[in-house]
Amino acid sequence: MPELQLLRLDHATALLAFEQENRAYFAASVPDRGDDYFAHFEARHRGLLAEQAEGRCLFHVLVGDAGEIVGRVNLVDVADGCAELGYRIAEKAARRGLATAAVRQICGLGATEYGLSSLRAAVTLDNAASRAVLIRTGFRAVGETVLDGRPAISYVRETRSIADRVDSHEGGDVMR
Repeated sequence: MPELQLLRLDHATALLAFEQENRAYFAASVPDRGDDYFAHFEARHRGLLAEQAEGRCLFHVLVGDAGEIVGRVNLVDVADGCAELGYRIAEKAARRGLATAAVRQICGLGATEYGLSSLRAAVTLDNAASRAVLIRTGFRAVGETVLDGRPAISYVRETRSIADRVDSHEGGDVMR
């Protein structure tokens, strides 16, 4: 099972490979990052690490046994006990429950390590797989929105109940 790791500088090469290998796959369900993202990847990576050091975001990667990155799980716009969740899983690793396990783990970390009381997420209507992950992990739909011009649904997940379960040793899936 892949290990969820906080993003580090030495993840850059594997992360760039992950994004390049899965660009077309991701673009089918989420907005494409654009050519500029890839052309300036190193500077962007350092910028993400600076945001993380400031506590504004918490970026994570799912690292496979061979050191390859098979997914990303991020908490962005961290403020006032809340953060926005985003995630993506490599095409070759999809449909194996990795997204569900990783989102469960990040919800637990949000409550126990990061002091978050709730997480938000938004998913386009045509991304049924991501909507299913959110529902399976306890998120509830709270309204309609638009993501990059596409209709979407907003979700929220309270993390207090997760912290209670972890404290009483009843935690769910943990990826190590």
